[in-house]
Amino acid sequence: MGKGFRLRDAAAADRPFLLDMLVEAANWTGDRPDDRETVATRPDLVRYLAGWPVDREIGLVAEAEQHDIGACWLRYFTSEEPGYGYVADDVPELSIAVTAAWRGKGVGRLLLRKTADLAAKAGVARISLSVERANRAHHLYEAEGYQVVERGRDADTMVLEL
Repeated sequence: MGKGFRLRDAAAADRPFLLDMLVEAANWTGDRPDDRETVATRPDLVRYLAGWPVDREIGLVAEAEQHDIGACWLRYFTSEEPGYGYVADDVPELSIAVTAAWRGKGVGRLLLRKTADLAAKAGVARISLSVERANRAHHLYEAEGYQVVERGRDADTMVLEL
C-alpha cells in the first residue's frame, strides 16, 4: 500500500497500540511529560479509547516489518461529553499518530485518506479533529481538505466533508 508499509483494519485487540499512539499524539512536541500511565488515567484522553470500537467506529493500523508504526481511528462523542474536536453527535472525531521513525514518509497521509474512504463508504458525511496550530500536522490536514470550523486559543477544530 505504502512504501515499505501496509495498512490493516484496527480492532479492539489493538487498543494497547492505540494507547501508545494516543501518547504520541499527546506528546507531539516531544517535551511533554505525558507517559503511557498518565494518558491512560487522564479522563480527557482515555475517553478516546475506552471501549473502542463501538457501533460505527472504525480505524486502521499501519505496520512495517511486522511492527505497528501508526494508527488512525474514529470515535463518536456526545454534546454531554465532547472530545477536543467535537462538532456534533453524528460527526466522528479522528485520532492519528505515527511513530517517530516513520514520520514524514507518507504513513499519516495514507492513514488519513484510507480512514476517510472507509468512513465515506460507511455513510459518514463529515470527520472532525482537533490540532494545535503549532503542530506540523496542521498543514497535512489542510492539504487533505480539512477546514477550520472553530479557532481556540492554541488549537483549531477542523472538519473534512466526505
